[in-house]
Amino acid sequence: MSKLADYFHTDWAAMTAQDWAGVIITVGAFVGIVITFAWALRPSKRKELEEQKYRVLHDDDE
Repeated sequence: MSKLADYFHTDWAAMTAQDWAGVIITVGAFVGIVITFAWALRPSKRKELEEQKYRVLHDDDE
């Protein structure tokens, strides 16, 4: 194996329950973030996002 392959090698059989929980949470969070960004930043929402751009700077009373 190359040095790079040795560096990224994982002994899946030696992983504990905490390791698996961390992997599942990390992968789940990554997938959730990707889905959220894809949903929020899709081109069809551009007009809605532009309308909300400066909402935090305006008073709601006006």
